[in-house]
Amino acid sequence: MAQKEALRNLKVKVDVLALSATPIPRTLQMSLSGVRDISVIETPPRDRHPIQTYVGLYDESLIVRGIEREIDRGGQAFYLHNRVETIDRTAAHLAEIMPRVRLGVAHGQMPEQQLEKVMLAFLRGDYDVLVTTTIIESGLDIPNANTLIVERADLLGLAQLYQIRGRIGRSSRIAHAYLFHPDEAALTEEAQARLSTLADYTELGSGFKIAMRDLEIRGAGNLLGDEQSGNIAAVGFEMYVSMLHETVEALQGREPAVARVPRVDIGVNAYVPSTFIAYEAAKVDLHRRVAAARTQEDLASLREDLGDRFGAVPEPVENLLFLGSVRVALEKRGAESLVVRQQKLTVAGLFLPPGGREVLRLRDRRYVYAPATGQLTISFRGDDREVRQVVDQVLGDILSAGSSEVDEAV
Repeated sequence: MAQKEALRNLKVKVDVLALSATPIPRTLQMSLSGVRDISVIETPPRDRHPIQTYVGLYDESLIVRGIEREIDRGGQAFYLHNRVETIDRTAAHLAEIMPRVRLGVAHGQMPEQQLEKVMLAFLRGDYDVLVTTTIIESGLDIPNANTLIVERADLLGLAQLYQIRGRIGRSSRIAHAYLFHPDEAALTEEAQARLSTLADYTELGSGFKIAMRDLEIRGAGNLLGDEQSGNIAAVGFEMYVSMLHETVEALQGREPAVARVPRVDIGVNAYVPSTFIAYEAAKVDLHRRVAAARTQEDLASLREDLGDRFGAVPEPVENLLFLGSVRVALEKRGAESLVVRQQKLTVAGLFLPPGGREVLRLRDRRYVYAPATGQLTISFRGDDREVRQVVDQVLGDILSAGSSEVDEAV
């Protein structure tokens, strides 16, 4: 980051284009907040395949099988041991358990000429396995190397792991990445979150999703300056984002809109069970993302992400997403609240044009609408299990009654 700031200071008022597979959390947060423009390239190169990723406890027999399978198909492998002091000892141990495998060692503390000699030999195919450190994470393109072994993946950052995994799978062959860690009891909560993210997001073009998850795990950091980490606990994340958004709006010459969040109370159980998401930070983040959704598409995308990461979505979480969907629909019509009490549904602050009122009357004669106060009520019969169905129907009618196409037709 310090180098980027130095380049910017050489000339002011210059457009800067930065390319990254996984932007750091602060850069991504600045883009999401409107401080920087962002665009995403999601089209992968031709004939590329998703990297088959395994995350689990260190297993020497699995390492041997993975490397021998790669050699049998004429390929090469990376073995990442990120400790220069013990890397030669690790290479010697691998030579003992795999005597027919040709091993090379490369790390950043080697003399330049020796390192170049080893890398050129690996490129020629003189070595089957390159035992190396994280020196390989950037800029290395060896299409014949399509198996990666990471000995202590829990010690590496999320974006760093994604970059390292990207060193394989650079040809038409299916690549395999093995991310090992010690006993799960020794893992920190953040390490578990990082590894589960790499296991979940294996599809091509998943860098942006991984960067978003990195932002959730690490936080946005300082907005200004060249530090890579920061503290916004004094105001809280939501207040920080709100203040930043208001400042951006003011600098762009726009009046910041005053948000009015509709109240939704329909008496359903909406929460995140520990059996579905065990980490408190992830639960809080889910509630935040539901509250931040502005369209039905946002909520559909969130539901898809939850299914990909955690499996089948349980009913309480479905209810939570449904409450978000109701709020979005009410916001679209400018309503203030939707409340269900004793088989009676009430929508407040709903001001419909005359044509919309007629459409609503034709939809269901049980509707009672007061144009002066903007209050709509409907009574229904059924138990709590039918509440969602009734709310869904009413919202559909309200949205139809407020659409310009229906107004014109009436």
